[in-house]
Amino acid sequence: IQDMLGLGEIEFLVNDPSLEEIVIPSSKEQLRVYSKKYGWIETSMKIEREEDIINYSNIIARRVGRQITVLNPLLDAHLISGDRINAVLYPIDTRGNTITIRKFARDPFTIIDFIKNKTCDLETASILWLGIEFEMNILISGGTASGKTSFLNACLPFIPPNQRIISIEDTRELMLPEFLYWTPLTTRSPNPEGKGEVTMLDLLVNSLRMRPDRIVLGEMRKQQEAMVLFEAMHTGHSVYATVHADSAAETISRLINPPLNIPANLLKAVNLNVVMFRDRRKGIRRI
Repeated sequence: IQDMLGLGEIEFLVNDPSLEEIVIPSSKEQLRVYSKKYGWIETSMKIEREEDIINYSNIIARRVGRQITVLNPLLDAHLISGDRINAVLYPIDTRGNTITIRKFARDPFTIIDFIKNKTCDLETASILWLGIEFEMNILISGGTASGKTSFLNACLPFIPPNQRIISIEDTRELMLPEFLYWTPLTTRSPNPEGKGEVTMLDLLVNSLRMRPDRIVLGEMRKQQEAMVLFEAMHTGHSVYATVHADSAAETISRLINPPLNIPANLLKAVNLNVVMFRDRRKGIRRI
């Protein structure tokens, strides 16, 4: 049953809530996992043949209507459970075929969890609640894996349930509760002929015609996306987005310099900037 419906023995690891990542390095090495408590660990499991790894990649790709071939050796996709998966074929990965599974929490962090594990204190949470209730534009910045998206996810339930939320992401990461009026949009890569691509910019421009009360952008990367986003702030939409930057000053310099190049006079539209910090040594994340 595991082989027919799932990914063989890997299913055990996928169902383990204490793991964050599962990696199949190649058929020559043991599987490795990233545990929330112990970091990287080598497991006793091993996939015997490279063909099996390619087969797993194909199964996953077919489910989301993509393909992974010698011509397209990189795959970004989702499992049915919402976990993100990345596959790289040989010879791009010189050691063999590799699959990385990034697992998402089955029930996402709430703001209460963040207060309990001291990521954020009550005062900050209250300010954010007020800010979101009174439709302020909020940018959440921080380094890689500092918890930007998780924190954004925890703040969005403060939005009144009768307002329309439209979220735009590269890969589905936000998981909002049922009571919110929420339309999640995601981008799409082009097919093998190079057709059918839907970019963040397309979705952002389109979302303005869907009468949103709140627009949530997964991540600002390109100038056009940023310009349309700031345009949306000026047309009276409430906007939330995440940016890669380590401090408030750096957030501003990220926005006004290339590649985003936003004119400095537009920055007044942002009311609040939350900066997330991650201490790798201690394994803690803080606001």
